[in-house]
Amino acid sequence: MVSALWSGLLLQAAAALTPAQVIVSRRIGPLVPSPDGARVAFAVSDQLKGSSANQHIYLLDVAGRTVRQLTVSTASEWAPEWSPDGTRLAFLSDRGGAARIFLLPTAGGEALPLFEGKSAIESFRWSPDGKRIAYLAGEQPTDADKKEKNEPRLVDQPGKESGLWIYDVAAGKARRATGPKWRIGTYVWYPSADRLAVAATDRPEQDRWTERLFTLAASDTGLAELARPVGPFGDLAVSKDGGTLSFTASPEGGPSPHDIFVLRQGSLDPANLTRAIDRPIFQHQWRTDGSILALTSTGFGTEAMTIRPDGRAEPVTGLPSVVNDLAVTREGFAAVAASTTQGAEVWVAPSGSAPVRLTHFNAARDSLNAVPLERFSYRSVDGVRIEAGLLVPRTRAAGARVPLIVMIHGGPTGSWGDSYETWGQLLVTRGYAVFYPNIRGSTGYGWKFLASNRGDWGGGDFKDLMVGVDTLIGRGIADPERLGIAGWSYGGYMASWAITQTTRFKAAITGAGMSDLAVEYGTEAGPQYDEWFYGLPWEKPEGFRKSSPLTFITRVKTPTLILQGDADITDPVSQSQMLYRPLKRMGVPTELVIYPGAGHGLREEKHLTDRLERVVEWFGRWIKP
Repeated sequence: MVSALWSGLLLQAAAALTPAQVIVSRRIGPLVPSPDGARVAFAVSDQLKGSSANQHIYLLDVAGRTVRQLTVSTASEWAPEWSPDGTRLAFLSDRGGAARIFLLPTAGGEALPLFEGKSAIESFRWSPDGKRIAYLAGEQPTDADKKEKNEPRLVDQPGKESGLWIYDVAAGKARRATGPKWRIGTYVWYPSADRLAVAATDRPEQDRWTERLFTLAASDTGLAELARPVGPFGDLAVSKDGGTLSFTASPEGGPSPHDIFVLRQGSLDPANLTRAIDRPIFQHQWRTDGSILALTSTGFGTEAMTIRPDGRAEPVTGLPSVVNDLAVTREGFAAVAASTTQGAEVWVAPSGSAPVRLTHFNAARDSLNAVPLERFSYRSVDGVRIEAGLLVPRTRAAGARVPLIVMIHGGPTGSWGDSYETWGQLLVTRGYAVFYPNIRGSTGYGWKFLASNRGDWGGGDFKDLMVGVDTLIGRGIADPERLGIAGWSYGGYMASWAITQTTRFKAAITGAGMSDLAVEYGTEAGPQYDEWFYGLPWEKPEGFRKSSPLTFITRVKTPTLILQGDADITDPVSQSQMLYRPLKRMGVPTELVIYPGAGHGLREEKHLTDRLERVVEWFGRWIKP
């Protein structure tokens, strides 16, 4: 009896997951607290079916620790926003077509559109006095606009940017507050409700970080410049007393925001509040006592912390290792948190007490019994410490070597975390170990580490991952004759690069990668990111050449699967085609799979499952698990 039970458990642990099983996760957030902090509204997605997953609004009662669904429809509802008196909840919904703002009385009743319109609302913010709503949207489409679909299109045409509009609730009228040449980023109301802080640029066609900080009077039009932060910035917030504007930005300009900067009233020079913390801040909110509740990356985790006015940080403990969202409440805060073995759920953390999990939206994912992530670190060639994660098959016998798949994250200013990763969980149940190195350039290890691969893609970072492979071979885990490599975006680039530098990998999968960095700069959206790393290809072509896989393409012997969305503007389809054509000409086993209508990330259920099926098949064909 015991023997039969044990055998059954082993079979269950070893059961290979299917692509349909591993894509069941539901998205939660963002969390939006009511003005009194007693309730929190948030959106939850349905499980993906077909090409979309509808979202609906839920309501958390903080004191009662109860959660209930607030909206039910055949359409989608998202982005909740409370009225200042807490009696109404506004949200975006595509009921009837383009996204519009709907109002729902919190005491009960039907949700009704705030106003009619054919132009989709992209975002909105309710003023603190309840008299106005600022929102981002384009002009109402005209008959001429509808005819333009097949007409010649002028690139960077002025006047096509979405504008910031101010809706007067009492009058029931909206006016456009910014001119057509302005591209609006983030915006936030001051507590006085007489003005907004706005991140915007009047030079969007320059493909550079030209955004500046402005104020916009609630009863006027036109932006008044406030400051010129260096590089990309965002996540604007205003202190409760209105005396300090805060935002996230990088300390040296590009490639992504890292620290919280504060601009105090009367000052023209933003100060770096979190330089001493030296970890990227993803999200921050002001508390009434002048402190900030922040969400920061710390290697394989994301951590909630309280930041005092002097910059001192106090970590919040008791949550799963990856916190996705935070909201200040009357009793403390609420969070969305997850880990590799635990799906994203809503937690509440009263001040001075341990956080408590309230929801089970991802119970279906939890039932899959995910293989936990082992975290370890090693020294790279120059002594730099690299943190990594590892999935080991439950079926591995003690001392046995197994095939190893190296997974490289996107970015390069991204990172792996202690969270559920579908490719790895699918592969580990088929007998592969899966290696997740946070190579140099990853976020979560300080600014110096993040910037350490500037102008050196495929240099130190490639050595980091190869030292990691050798470390796992040295530990007796990885079979040196059965190595594979895979990744998406920058991970796809690194997979493409690796096969030009070594023949140790028996198979590679590159998704939405890069093969010629100069051509990438000329065809991608947002080339200023790559410019920060390498400059301009017509001024400094040598850097682009030395780091392009195409430069060394004749060295490739590794069977390579190439995956790409044909509507990708981040890493355009030409990058995958430029890799595929020479491999095909040279007789290297290769396949190119194009997903129609897909952008940089796949969204449709059939595309996601097809990709996973091909990942399993390709490694199974060339690396016998």
